[in-house]
Amino acid sequence: MSAIQTYVRTTAPRGRETEQVGPFLATYSPGTPHPMLNYAIPEDGAKPTAAEIDALTAAYRRRDLLPRLEYFTDVAPDLEKLLVGAGYELERRVPLMTCAPAARVGKPAPAGIRLRVPESAEDFRRMRSAQNTAFGEPADIGDDEVEQLQSGTGVRHLLAEDVETGAVVGGGLALEIVDGTTELAGIAVLEPYRGRGIAAALTAHLTREVHEAGAHTAFLTPGDLGIGNVYARVGFRPAGECVHLSLS
Repeated sequence: MSAIQTYVRTTAPRGRETEQVGPFLATYSPGTPHPMLNYAIPEDGAKPTAAEIDALTAAYRRRDLLPRLEYFTDVAPDLEKLLVGAGYELERRVPLMTCAPAARVGKPAPAGIRLRVPESAEDFRRMRSAQNTAFGEPADIGDDEVEQLQSGTGVRHLLAEDVETGAVVGGGLALEIVDGTTELAGIAVLEPYRGRGIAAALTAHLTREVHEAGAHTAFLTPGDLGIGNVYARVGFRPAGECVHLSLS
């Protein structure tokens, strides 16, 4: 678990501004206040003082951002109680799931669906638009975001396309591999296409790619038990818990 948390501390700062505040690595994404892109990560075993928690809160307030943390509970088991005592509230608990090469299960794309790597700016735009729509986010994608997607070093993107209409109906990505560990994220499928095995196929394809590229641990954090069951079908197993806490 410590290795996975270290991976997050290494990769989360990519493209973000960072600041060390006591035992916290605070990350800030320029140009967006989105809570999922601006959060702090604690050191292993973090037991911050009240003053250090206040300093973290102030760092985000100065930037007109929501003070927020995401971390795996096993690496800082005492932290949640300290944060709640300082007024932070639990947003959600999500399971951590991992897959080793020996556990991976193949899953082909269903009939009528093609999985492929995005090849153009328009591919990236349509893929991210489908992902955002599936997650209930705004579908409009700006040129800056498209450029950032295209320039991501070590990131593997995969989209799902309706063969008949050419519509992009979902997508996902695998982040860079660091010391044999990588994260899968953004697995999303538009509502009319769900229940056909597309999300499982996207996950299986990306997992096979990262394992073949040298990763011994692929991990992800499903948003709910339903999608967690999808990941279980391609070899992912529960390995811990991630918590999100914030201060309104």
